[in-house]
Amino acid sequence: MKKGTAMDALLAEIERREGDLVSLTQELIRIPTLNPPGLHYRDICDLVGARMKAQGWDVRLIRAEGAIGDSESHPRWNVVCRLEGRGGPGDCVHFNGHHDVVTVGDGWTRDPFGGELAGGRVYGRGACDMKGGIATSIVAAEAFAALTPGFRGAIEISATADEESGGFGGVAYLAEKGFFDPDRVQHVIIPEPLNKDRICLGHRGVWWAEIETKGHIAHGSMPFLGDCAVRHMGAVLDEMARTLFPVLAGRRTDMPVVPEGARSSTMNLNSIHGGEPVQEADYTGLPSACVPDRCILTIDRRFLIEEDIAEVKAEVVAMMERIRAVRPDFRYEIRDLFEVLPTMTAQDAPVVRTVQDAVHRVLGKSAEFVVSPGTYDQKHIDRIGRLRNCIAYGPGILDLAHQPDEWIGVRDMVQSGQVMALALHDLLG
Repeated sequence: MKKGTAMDALLAEIERREGDLVSLTQELIRIPTLNPPGLHYRDICDLVGARMKAQGWDVRLIRAEGAIGDSESHPRWNVVCRLEGRGGPGDCVHFNGHHDVVTVGDGWTRDPFGGELAGGRVYGRGACDMKGGIATSIVAAEAFAALTPGFRGAIEISATADEESGGFGGVAYLAEKGFFDPDRVQHVIIPEPLNKDRICLGHRGVWWAEIETKGHIAHGSMPFLGDCAVRHMGAVLDEMARTLFPVLAGRRTDMPVVPEGARSSTMNLNSIHGGEPVQEADYTGLPSACVPDRCILTIDRRFLIEEDIAEVKAEVVAMMERIRAVRPDFRYEIRDLFEVLPTMTAQDAPVVRTVQDAVHRVLGKSAEFVVSPGTYDQKHIDRIGRLRNCIAYGPGILDLAHQPDEWIGVRDMVQSGQVMALALHDLLG
């Protein structure tokens, strides 16, 4: 079959499978894989695995034993499905999607786990982030394999755990076990919801840390005998507002980060707590009269590819030292929680060029290159797997992720599926 005819047949085949695509998306949404704590992970892996095994794919269920978050009550299950082509050796294209979803939250007008189809949209928690993307990659791979059984190399589909909480029980674990070794997998597409006409090349860096200010406990009626850690933290917040935040806002990156505000360095004050612990909801007594001897601020610092992680940390230390120089009895501690370096795949990488051509053929327009403001599982494929030929491309609107009444457009899934199928045709056909 000629190339143009084969590609046209693929486009038509994805259109024909629209109903199956919608049904699979609904099935995935109806499994409430809430993280935390990590519910029904095995159930969703079994669903994906059974579907692929019935079509001749090799299926492996993998528990991330010992990983962060894994426990007997909430095991971290992943599924990896692989299909070898009949055309002999060639590259492997891997589609990776996370199956966990965030908490539901308030404000829903539809059943968050109903998978309702209305007005050309499928609604539910995880619809766009990213069960619609998983379903799209599965249907695209199935359609390509059905029409082109003699393809070279292999296709893999994975549904993995815990991306919403760092990915350590999912992609990080698989990468440590060699699943993303460049000798085994050559191209990775992560169908995150970044709009069907965008190719996401990577993400900013992140440093999570705790800043603790220390004081001295005393009776609340005699605070002069103690040292209030909360007041010390107030000085930290004031110094951040006066000196640190303006500096961060003034830094700009050449990375094509979206939205526009994320092209600067940012820092979110994630949480703060000082004094005695919050009591249980049914506690009706008053707090005890104590001067707080500790206050903890959790920071979420997002940094640019032009910034060095050591300098990012040193900047906060320097700020704390300025405070200590002018504030009597000021004591503090900074504890690292989590860090990821920025990453950005080159625009001329094979998977980028291939998906770019497919977007143009399906949508009739050039794909926009973007970088994500937050991290996703590309960080582990890059850092642990040492595989740089990786992008995020998938259906869905990023702004809908984690929102009430989250949805994904059926037409977006169909067209993204066509892009994925054409990419397989160019890389393996």
